[in-house]
Amino acid sequence: MAEFVTLETSEDHPGVGTILLHRPPMNALSRQVQSELAAAAEEATVRDDIKAVVVYGGPKVLAAGADIKELNDLTFAEASKIAGRLQHDLGSIADIPKPTVAAITGYALGGGLEVALGADRRIAGDNAKLGVPEILLGVIPGGGGTQRLARLIGPSKAKDLVFTGRHVRADEALAIGLVDEVVAPDEVYNAALAWAGQFRNAATVALAAAKRAIDQGLGVDLDTGLKIEVAQFASLFATEDRAIGLQSFIENGPGKAEFTGK
Repeated sequence: MAEFVTLETSEDHPGVGTILLHRPPMNALSRQVQSELAAAAEEATVRDDIKAVVVYGGPKVLAAGADIKELNDLTFAEASKIAGRLQHDLGSIADIPKPTVAAITGYALGGGLEVALGADRRIAGDNAKLGVPEILLGVIPGGGGTQRLARLIGPSKAKDLVFTGRHVRADEALAIGLVDEVVAPDEVYNAALAWAGQFRNAATVALAAAKRAIDQGLGVDLDTGLKIEVAQFASLFATEDRAIGLQSFIENGPGKAEFTGK
């Protein structure tokens, strides 16, 4: 049984799994928390009853970064050994082949923001503060932050945040594309559940293919990206959902298919 990170479902929100971080007071991302996060992401991946995922740290904070005491004790040799695991665990949300959304309340700093960057969408409370302050400790983001941040908001804006280590408030985060929606703090989780809930009856194999095509295409040139799209598109013609969706459209019009997820 995980101590700090759990995967929860509710009858009120069928098809939606919540990866909940709970390590008071600030959800510091110790190595144990990182490992449990990766395990929860893997469980969300393999469970057929979960169609979309919310990442949430509770009403006060998503996560305020790594456990600094653990980092302080690392030697170069030790850091070299764990760096890959750090990047894998904090980036594990990005590996879930289903729609994911980070529900950000309070602080999402350092590793906390890196976790959120792995989601497909980010919804923040208007009290949220986001940033990658590692430079103020004499290091840089090591959980994917330099790469995912630059791809999301562009290299110039990413360098500003990484070089200065400054905190970004919700309104600026929205303006630069760091978050996609800003709501009242007590509505963050509900807004995330609502977004994730729209996929509970969707064609899950097609969603995974779409996510794979977009994510893999971002790392290659356009011609290679188009080839990735062709392969993903063609693969869906081996699925039950493709047959169901096309036949339903012919018989009943759009938006009425009842997919099986196969």
